[in-house]
Amino acid sequence: MMWRALYTFALSAAAPLVLLRLWWRGRREPGYRRHIAERFGHYSEDRPDRPVLWLHAVSVGEARASAALVRALAIANTGYDVLVTCMTAAGRDTLKELHGEAVRIAWLPYDHPGAVRRFLEHFRPRLGVLMETEIWPNLLAACSEYGIPVLLANARLSEKSARGYERWRGLARPALASLSAVCAQSEEDAARLRALGAKRVEVSGNLKFDSAPDDAKRAEGRAWRERLGRPVLLLASTREGEEKMLLEAMPAWDERLLVLIVPRHPRRFDEVFPLAQSRRSRDPMPAAMDRVHLGDSMGEMDFYYAAADVAVIGGSFAPRGGQNLIEACAAGVPVVLGPSMFNFAEATRLALEAGAAVQAADAPGAIREALRLLSNPEERKKMGAAGRALCESHRGATQRHVDACRELLKGARAGSPA
Repeated sequence: MMWRALYTFALSAAAPLVLLRLWWRGRREPGYRRHIAERFGHYSEDRPDRPVLWLHAVSVGEARASAALVRALAIANTGYDVLVTCMTAAGRDTLKELHGEAVRIAWLPYDHPGAVRRFLEHFRPRLGVLMETEIWPNLLAACSEYGIPVLLANARLSEKSARGYERWRGLARPALASLSAVCAQSEEDAARLRALGAKRVEVSGNLKFDSAPDDAKRAEGRAWRERLGRPVLLLASTREGEEKMLLEAMPAWDERLLVLIVPRHPRRFDEVFPLAQSRRSRDPMPAAMDRVHLGDSMGEMDFYYAAADVAVIGGSFAPRGGQNLIEACAAGVPVVLGPSMFNFAEATRLALEAGAAVQAADAPGAIREALRLLSNPEERKKMGAAGRALCESHRGATQRHVDACRELLKGARAGSPA
């Protein structure tokens, strides 16, 4: 309790800075300035008449990873409303794109005791599902008090994160112990979570393998690549500094090669554009002399992977833990990884073992590998086929998560929060 009291005090002290940051980010992403009252547990929409199943997907990656699970839960529980919460403007936009009016969408409040109580009392969920790493001590304590079972879904915990949790064990251990169940991505994730106090931990696989591609976007991407008539090297989901680092690692430039850069965060589109000669939002087809094209659109990764001959995965050239490589493997694109992939350790291991990806020690090494693959169509074909086969063989996590949710609902208290 003492640790949680100190944590709550720190959150309260930071509240004015949090509001200022929201307003500042809203300059480029107006969604941050909308529905601000929800961030503190005040909701203008009417309280749901039907019981609620609630899933929290913090941002874009979690929103996409959970899409199949959200749909499956809605189909399996037709008498319930499905509520999906998030924390980022891009995540909220993605949820609207994926689900439209089929689910309720709202901000999850900040982890203040009063705010989370207002949230739970307004929606009165019968079950909570938190995606991947979303461990909020006050929220979990309130769910436990109100008798709301909570599943940690698609759970992952790297060695680095486990060490961080251990340093804050007075806060992390009670929160993890309060979870009703955990569906872990791998045996390694499960072992780390158990060591930190989580109970009822099962290995259920990675929901990202069940993600349904946008076939129309893939067809559009293939047609774009055919019209372009040039090899395409995709720098996918890049983070701060990586674009310049990778471009500087390019040797004498093959004038036919087009480098397609897709930054991870939309707020960085304008920041990255000076490195390019054209951008998708303004120039759908780059000119013949363009060497770098900026992919500045949201929700089009299926298009970009279908348009690429080789993909270098961003977030992996500084100690950030990488980005999702499963989308690229599913699209049949050869994947080149940097050294830091600890947030996707299991998927990385599987892709490397299957021959769907190669890993380099640094940016120059990654560019060398990418250029080598661009000159070897047979190897690219083998790697692409290996990626598709890998994804097909690891499907099924969604149904295992649905089964876990069903078991928790059976034991849930029927009443509303006390």
